[in-house]
Formats: sequence, C-alpha cells, structure tokens
Amino acid sequence: MAYEMIAFGLFAAITVASSLGAVLVRDVWHAALLLGVSLLSFAVHYVMLQAEFVAAMQILVYVGGVLILITFAVMLTRRASTEEVTNV
Repeated sequence: MAYEMIAFGLFAAITVASSLGAVLVRDVWHAALLLGVSLLSFAVHYVMLQAEFVAAMQILVYVGGVLILITFAVMLTRRASTEEVTNV
C-alpha cells in the first residue's frame, strides 16, 4: 500500500509539473514534448486504476496521434531563419 501511494505521488507530481511546463514554456517543440510526458503520466494513472485498455487507448490515440500531429505542424510551419532568407 505504501509503494502505491509513493508511485501515485511521484506520477502526480510528474503530471502537474509537465502540464505546467507545457503551458508556460515558450518553445513550441518543448511544449509538445512536455505534453507527451503529461499524457504518458495520465496513462500510468489509468494503469494504477487497473484500466489497462483505457491506458492503451490513451497512449495510442493521444500520445501517438495528437502528439505526431503537433510535431508535423511544428515542422511544417517552422519560420525561416534570417540566414536562410538572405541566402535565397
């Protein structure tokens, strides 16, 4: 019982810290990575609640789908640096 409470407290702290980091960080790429950490820690909470199917769907749909979509959006809408603009 004590190990479960320690694990819950650890992953709750990870969830809160990564969620706050995803909101407060200025770089979009780092915000997407912190969002992925937050979503994965939610999946761990589902496993602790013995809802393995919901945890698997959390990982497949949200981490796999939404995070890849955000990654592609960041890569495709990247601004050109001043060096790239002057070389053209």
